[in-house]
Amino acid sequence: MKQFRVLVVDDEPRILKFLEVKLKASGYGVLTANSGAEALEQVEAQEPDLVVLDVLMPKKDGFETLKELRAFSSVPVIILSAKEADTDKIRGLELGADDYLAKPFSPDELVARIEALRRRLVSVQDRKVVEFITLGRMSIDFKKHTVSVNKKEIRLTRIEWLLLSELARNAGKLMLYRELLTKVWGPEYRDDVQILRTWVSRLRHKIEQEPDQPAIIRTIPKTGYMIDQPSA
Repeated sequence: MKQFRVLVVDDEPRILKFLEVKLKASGYGVLTANSGAEALEQVEAQEPDLVVLDVLMPKKDGFETLKELRAFSSVPVIILSAKEADTDKIRGLELGADDYLAKPFSPDELVARIEALRRRLVSVQDRKVVEFITLGRMSIDFKKHTVSVNKKEIRLTRIEWLLLSELARNAGKLMLYRELLTKVWGPEYRDDVQILRTWVSRLRHKIEQEPDQPAIIRTIPKTGYMIDQPSA
């Protein structure tokens, strides 16, 4: 089995080495970068399975790095930050981060977050599903992991893909907030409705003609979301 490789990005050599040792001891392959520019080069050249990205770096901070990264890659990203403010968490998620961990944190907690994200990705890849579905202007190819709107392919991040897949596979069924949060992020996130709203908003801006008046992903107030059953 191919080793799961993690790219760790931090400008502090001591932290970088500490996380490298911890992750290697947990069975992961580890790549390192000490700047945003080097991180972008590593992602493009080495194609890691996941990126752990520190926010507070000189020259190109984690947010700017993430924004540039999302222009060419959907690799899962866990943001690390010394700031616990919700605004930083929301900003990271809006830019395409898959998870957020505030410093100081336990190395075991980071390993748990990485493992939870890895399991979710593997679970979706292994799940047997209908291969193709059309929902109005949108077509989803589950086998190829592609989404097209008006025959134009749309690039999605991994979390966006997981979220859309869950809703589309259950078209015609109301998906409760807790149900979606548990299936896409894991049970530890089942009460974090804000993270779900943030990602649904991102997804709508990619697949809806009018994101503020969505026709594909419908909101059921105070309850959840649903995609209508496609016409026969």
